[in-house]
Amino acid sequence: MLHNERPYLCNFVGTVYENSSRQALMKILKQDGNDKLCWVSAREQWQPQETNESLKNYQDALLESDLTLCPAGVNTECYRIYEACSCGSVPVVEDVMTAGGCGNSSVHLNAPLQLLKAMNAPFIFIQNWEELPAILEKEKTINLEEKIQRRKRLLHWYQHFKTELKMRFTNILESSFLKNNKN
Repeated sequence: MLHNERPYLCNFVGTVYENSSRQALMKILKQDGNDKLCWVSAREQWQPQETNESLKNYQDALLESDLTLCPAGVNTECYRIYEACSCGSVPVVEDVMTAGGCGNSSVHLNAPLQLLKAMNAPFIFIQNWEELPAILEKEKTINLEEKIQRRKRLLHWYQHFKTELKMRFTNILESSFLKNNKN
């Protein structure tokens, strides 16, 4: 997983909603033929339950791709970002505000994805999927040793990220409950 050449530049496994940036992503992938270099498995309707086969396909896509495309869906942030990290596949994250109530960019300068940015996530953040062809062209020039080092940095960052969040969460719980117990 860590030291091998991966057969795909990128992957996207997910639902393509009508009138979404995901449609733009699919169009851009097909324009330059990059859909042949990337593992693309799109569906038009969300499926609430994964099968063993669909789970295996998803895991294989992450493990066999250098980049994982993370378009905004209902929310900007999703599980795909973290699952990609755990497989050493660099998330390419669409950095846009969705209609949900997860942040307000007029109040928070880093919204959305504030925590990831504050912790210097080694991701590729994009504003528009039209940036993708240039990213994929650059990806083609990176040699295996550089990709291995990048995977190691990503996995190390992700481990640190999880440890830091656990520590922050524990501190908040302890200060809240200990403070209440002293009264």
